[in-house]
Amino acid sequence: MVRDRRRLLAWLLAGLVLAFVLALYDADRAGVSEPPSAGPCPDSALQCPGGGPRPGPGPTPTPSPSADPSADPSASGGPSPSAATAAPSPGTGTAPAGGPCSSPGACGFPDARTTGPRIALERHDTGNMSVKTDGMVIKGWDIRGSLDVYANDVTVIDSRITSANWWGINLRPGFSGLRVLHTTITAVPGKGPDNGGVDYAVSNMGGSSIEVGWCDISVFGNALSMGQGDLHDNYVHDIVPFRNQGGEWQHTDAVISGGGNKGRLTIRHNTLLNPVPVHQGASAAIGLFADTGTVSSVVVDGNWLAGGAYALYGGGPGATGIQVTDNVFSAEYHPNAGAYGLVAAWNAGGAGNVWRGNRTADGRPVVPEPSP
Repeated sequence: MVRDRRRLLAWLLAGLVLAFVLALYDADRAGVSEPPSAGPCPDSALQCPGGGPRPGPGPTPTPSPSADPSADPSASGGPSPSAATAAPSPGTGTAPAGGPCSSPGACGFPDARTTGPRIALERHDTGNMSVKTDGMVIKGWDIRGSLDVYANDVTVIDSRITSANWWGINLRPGFSGLRVLHTTITAVPGKGPDNGGVDYAVSNMGGSSIEVGWCDISVFGNALSMGQGDLHDNYVHDIVPFRNQGGEWQHTDAVISGGGNKGRLTIRHNTLLNPVPVHQGASAAIGLFADTGTVSSVVVDGNWLAGGAYALYGGGPGATGIQVTDNVFSAEYHPNAGAYGLVAAWNAGGAGNVWRGNRTADGRPVVPEPSP
């Protein structure tokens, strides 16, 4: 009888302990909400679904063979094309409304924190490498060299290029679909072929639009050079002046277009800085020049612009379809954004030309002077 009573008390005690543990578990669940379920974080996103920041760099990517400059570039190892994911659409590019804006990063414009690769990189001493494989994806590469693209639908993402060539990345005529995302593109001053200088970080010689987004670009004299493309969320800075092989100072621009383009050029939500002095060749933060034909079909929306002889050259006589909206002109290098002024060569009477919502960093509206 005594043994049965002890056994009953033991079972009752065990039941009380179990009930107490279950009560604590339920209370804990009631006080902490579970995160909403979300899909995987896409390669092209600055933030993961739900608004949280992306995780920091992960482990070093699985090694892939470095390119042999003497071998056929199409045989070079690299990530599978399936590694690329579609980039989200760029933002509206709308500049902060109203009053003063102290710096690009403080006011929501791209800077070093929001551009460049988001993962650990593996060194690839490619030299001046030709890419000849359609759909090739280069991801996680720390490239010592340059890329000359003779292929369609090539993607360079989450990488770094340090060039001593004329360019960092060049799309050749007859090819299309190049995308350069979350990549740092720079060069070694004094080591380039143009009397020690380098000319183009990204050059589009192809016949269609390319995309350059969330890139950190420096040193190159004409950083982004193209008549058509989608340039968004990039940080162009620290352009380095140099004399060309003829002994003349090379003109420098954060973005340059020579006109005669058949497609649209969209320049949206970039930080475009040209700190080069005018006597050393500075042209513009954005230079739309009719060098090879009439300038047409260009959107310049929601950018931070500073430096150059003028911060913006607007295309000149005959330019049409030029929309310049909601840009901020900064005095960080010159009181009037450019050494000679804010804007030049604006064709106010051109068909489809729009000037709206542009202002200085301290909040004053920017109105172009009439063209002579």
